[in-house]
Amino acid sequence: MNVEYRTQKDLPCDALYQLFLAVGWAKEDTTQEMIDNFDIGFRNSTFVFSAWIDGRLVGCVRALSDLHFRSVIYDLAVLPEFQNKGIGRGLVQRCREACEASEWLVQTDMAKGFYEKIGFQENRDHFLTIPCKWF
Repeated sequence: MNVEYRTQKDLPCDALYQLFLAVGWAKEDTTQEMIDNFDIGFRNSTFVFSAWIDGRLVGCVRALSDLHFRSVIYDLAVLPEFQNKGIGRGLVQRCREACEASEWLVQTDMAKGFYEKIGFQENRDHFLTIPCKWF
């Protein structure tokens, strides 16, 4: 399996939507407007890394960072048939290498074990949110 890692921020919206659909983060009834703008979060992120096999998007991750103190991982997704093959680890590794001295944060419950396996530790910070119109 030859994985090509890319740094482009303008990922194809339809491929990104299909990836999110496959991992359960998008809905079948998503509006065309949302699909056409599915890459906005990626285009506006500090770092974007994607994984491709034979021209097919199989994984991605994005991060926001102040490039010094803190960086936050968002939207790490790998197609189910390519999970447990090191692609997620490779995507996170590229994020960390892009800003090595930074503290790295991720908010997750479903993938907690994955992140702990690659060196993340649980902290006791509390997050408050205001939901966006898309959820």
